[in-house]
Amino acid sequence: MHTFLKMPVMWALLLSLMTGPVTAMAATDAASPAPAANGEPVDPVKINAPAALTALQKRLDTTKQQVATAKTEKKLNALNDDALKLYDDAEKLLTALGPQRAQVQAQLDVLGPAPAAGALPETPEVIRQRNKLNASKTLLDAQIDQASAIRTSAQNLSAQIRGLRRETLKTQIALNSGSILGISFWTPLFSPQDNDVARFDDFGAQVKDAWHQAWQPEWRVGSAIYLLLALAIGVFGRRALDRPLGWMLPRWLPGGRLRRSLLASIATLIIVVSQWLSATLFCQFFVRLPDTSSLLMELANSITVLAVFSALIAGLGSALLSNRHPSWRLPGLADPIAKTLASFPITLAAFIFIFGIVEVLNGLIDSSVAVTLFGNGMSALLVAVNCLIAPMRVNRVRRRLLARGEQPEARSMLAGLIHMAISVTAVVIILALLVGYIPLARFLTYELVWVGLVLTCLYLLIHLVVDFSESFFSPTTYSGKLLKSTLSLNERHLSLAATLFAAVGKTLLVLFAALALLNGTFGTTTPLELLSKVVDIWGGKGLESMNIIPAHAVNAFLFLAVGWYVLRSAKRWLDKDFLPKTMMDRGMRASLVTLFSNVGYVLIILLTLSTLGIEWNRLAWIVSALSVGIGFGLQEIVKNFISGLILLTERPVKVGDLVTISGVEGDIRRINVRATEIQLSDRSTVIVPNSQFISQNVRNATMGNAQGVATITLTFPLDIDPEQVRSLLLACYELHEAVLDTPAPSVSFKELGPTGIVLSVTGYVASPRVVSGTKSDLLYEILKALRAADISLSQTQTMVLEQPVEKQ
Repeated sequence: MHTFLKMPVMWALLLSLMTGPVTAMAATDAASPAPAANGEPVDPVKINAPAALTALQKRLDTTKQQVATAKTEKKLNALNDDALKLYDDAEKLLTALGPQRAQVQAQLDVLGPAPAAGALPETPEVIRQRNKLNASKTLLDAQIDQASAIRTSAQNLSAQIRGLRRETLKTQIALNSGSILGISFWTPLFSPQDNDVARFDDFGAQVKDAWHQAWQPEWRVGSAIYLLLALAIGVFGRRALDRPLGWMLPRWLPGGRLRRSLLASIATLIIVVSQWLSATLFCQFFVRLPDTSSLLMELANSITVLAVFSALIAGLGSALLSNRHPSWRLPGLADPIAKTLASFPITLAAFIFIFGIVEVLNGLIDSSVAVTLFGNGMSALLVAVNCLIAPMRVNRVRRRLLARGEQPEARSMLAGLIHMAISVTAVVIILALLVGYIPLARFLTYELVWVGLVLTCLYLLIHLVVDFSESFFSPTTYSGKLLKSTLSLNERHLSLAATLFAAVGKTLLVLFAALALLNGTFGTTTPLELLSKVVDIWGGKGLESMNIIPAHAVNAFLFLAVGWYVLRSAKRWLDKDFLPKTMMDRGMRASLVTLFSNVGYVLIILLTLSTLGIEWNRLAWIVSALSVGIGFGLQEIVKNFISGLILLTERPVKVGDLVTISGVEGDIRRINVRATEIQLSDRSTVIVPNSQFISQNVRNATMGNAQGVATITLTFPLDIDPEQVRSLLLACYELHEAVLDTPAPSVSFKELGPTGIVLSVTGYVASPRVVSGTKSDLLYEILKALRAADISLSQTQTMVLEQPVEKQ
C-alpha cells in the first residue's frame, strides 16, 4: 500500500514550516527553567491559555456555521483548510500545555503526598504550596481536555467537510476539477497524500486481520465452505441452472412468443440470483466473524448491492443477445452483430462493479477528494470507451455484411435513436473528462447506465407481459380453453381480455419505469426501495401539496363503478317492475325514470369527488372553471340541460305526445339530458334541443287527452241534391267504427261558386294518431257510396282557345 500511496516530501516540509502565535508561546514555555530543587512552585501557566482556548473555540464555531451554509466546492475547500489549521493550532496548544502540566506534577512529586492522620503535621507553607500546585494541576487538566476536545472536533469537522465535498462533486456537475490529462489527476496514483496512505493501510490491516481470523481453527471449516460455495456458485451457478431449464421449459411452455420472453427473463434472473448468492456468501466469509469492523460490514453490504446491479447488466445483455440460442432472441439482431456485442455487457458490468467498490471504499475510509476524483474519472472513462466502441463495432460488422452481399436486419427508427444517443453520450463524457468536468462526466455515466438499465428491463418485461396475456387468453391454450368453458366466453371476449390485460400491464410498467428514472440512481436504488417509493406514493406521501392520494383515487373509481351498477339496476327495476304496476301513464313513467337517472348520476359524481378526498368547500375552482367554460362554449349545453330538467318536472310535453315544432311533427320517444328524440311518421328520428321546447311555440296534439278531427272537403256540381249528398256523407261517417258518436259528425256548406258546391264533413276520432288512417278509410267508403248513387264530383272547367284557320 505504501508503494501505491506514498507521501510527497515537499508537502511534509511545507507543513513543518507552518508556525503561529501559539507555537511561539509553546516554545517560550518549553524553554522555561525546571522547578527548583527545594520544591518552590513556578507559575504553571506561561501562556494565556484561557484566551487561546476561547479564540480556538470561537474559530471552531464560526467554521461550523460556515460549513452549514456552504454550497460550492471552492468554499468547502477553504473551510477544510481552516479546519486543518484549527487542528494544528489546537495540537500546538496541547504541546505547549503538556510540559507545564508535567512540571507541576514534578513539583507535587517532590512535595509528596499529604501525611496520614496522626502523623507529624506539615508546616503551613508546605500545605499552601501543595494546594496551589493541585489547583494549577486541575486548571491545566481542564485546559488540556478542552484543547483535546477542540482538536477532535476540528478533525471530525474536516472529515465532514471532505464528505460534503464528495457529495458536492455528485451534484455540482459544472465544477471544473482538472483534465484527466493533467498531472493533478494522476497524483493520487503516483504521489498520494500521507493521510490517504494511512487510511488505505488501516483498511488493509482490517481486511488482513479479518482474513487471519477467518482461518483460525474455530472458524476454518466454515470459512472454507463459504469460500468454496461462493466460488462455485459464481463460476458454475449459471451453467448448472441454464442447461436443465433450457431443456425443460421449451417442453412445458406452449409454442409462441411467450417461450422467448419467458426464457430471456429466467436467464436474466438466473445470472442475478447466482451472482447475488455468490457475493452474499463471500461477504459472509468476513461479516460472520465477531471482531469484524463496521467498515468491513458496510463495504460487504455495498458489494452485495453492486453485485446485483452488475449481474443485472450482464444478465440482460446475455439474455437479449442469446448467442447460445439465436431462435430465442427477442431483438431483431443478426447473428454476427449479436456475437460482436457478446463481450460488451460483461465488460461494462465488470467496470461498474470494480469502480463502484472503489467509490464506496473512498467514502467509507474518508479518502481525499483527489482520490475520489481519480476513481470517478477512471470509471467514467472506461464506461464511455466501452459504450463508444460497441456502436462502432456494430457499424463495422454491418458494413462487412453489406460488402459480402448479405442484408443485415432492418433497423427501426427507435433503434437508430438509441444507437445515436449512446454514441453521443459517450463522446460527451470523454470530452468532459478531457476538458476537466469530471463531476459532469460521472453524472452522465451513471445516468447512461441507469437509463439503459431501466429501459432494457422495461423492454423485456413489456414483452413478457404482452406475450403472457396473449398466451393465457388464447383459445388454443389450456388456460384459454378453461376460461372459455368455465365462464362461457367466446373468442372475441378472450381477445378483448388479452388486449385489456396487456394494456394495463404495459401502463403499470411504464409508470414504474418513469418512477425509477425520476427517483432512482445507479448503485444506490434497489427494487425494494422503488417498491417502497411506490407504496409511499400510493399512500399520498410526497403529493400532500396537491392533495392527491392514489389509494383514494382507486377507492373513488371502485365507488364510481359500484354506484353506476347500482343506479342501472335501480333504474331497470323502476322501469320494468315497479312503475308499470302503478296508475301512471307511459309518458309519466318514462319522465320519472329519466329524472331519477339524472339525479342519481349527479349524486354519484358528488360522492365520488368526496371519496377522492376533495372537500366541498374546495370546489370553488370547479365553479369558476364552469363559469369560464359557459362563457366560452358550454352555455348551450347547460341551457339544454336546464331545459331538460324543466321538461321533466313541469311536463309541458312528455314521452308519447304528438307534437309539432319548427315544421316537424311526430311522437316524442325520449327526453334526454340535452335533447329530445321525436319519431316521425316514416319512422325516422329528429333530435331537437330541449331549449327549443322552452323558447319556441310547440303544438301538443295529445295534451289533455285531445281528440283527433277527421275533416274531408269535397266539391260537387251545381245540379246535385245537397240534402241527398249530406245524408250520404253522414251515413259514411256514422258507419265507420273509428268515428266517435259524441261529438256527432256534421256536414258544413262551405262555399257556392261557379265551380260548384263545396261541402265539408267533420268527425271526431279518439286520437290524432288515427286521423290519417280514418280519413283514408272514409274516402274509400265515400267514393263507393257516390258511385252507387250516381253522383259525380265537380270537374274543373277547361277553356280551350282555337285560332281560326286562314283560307288560302
